[in-house]
Amino acid sequence: MEEKIEKKENVNTTTTISPRPTTNTGYRGAPRGDRPQRTGDRSSRPGGDRQNRSGGRQGGRFGKKNFFFKKRVCFFCKNKEAVLDYKDVGLMKRFVAESGKISPRRFTGTCAKHQRKLAVEIKKARQMALLPYTDKHK
Repeated sequence: MEEKIEKKENVNTTTTISPRPTTNTGYRGAPRGDRPQRTGDRSSRPGGDRQNRSGGRQGGRFGKKNFFFKKRVCFFCKNKEAVLDYKDVGLMKRFVAESGKISPRRFTGTCAKHQRKLAVEIKKARQMALLPYTDKHK
């Protein structure tokens, strides 16, 4: 028993841990020399130069062709005599997809004000059974 007590007394040495190691090691003790040094020039790296990447009309990502989007003008702002009414089924069908969904603004080109009114009128026409809710209700 005396030997065990003596061993415990020898174990009570205190060590201080510095906040940052002074050795040239990285994360989890791996040597930093294996990794190439980063430089400001990215053109020599495998990804190439990121400044040449673009998404718009020049193709860009995913191999898109030169696509030019023409801004559509709101039908109701352009034609002041066109009145939004749920009874005008022919006009309402222009803004409803084949599946029965209300077409979004980015497809139809209507402004926010008229898109809100259009949605209300389409819902009224559906309630009155002038327009189908889905394509399965023909």
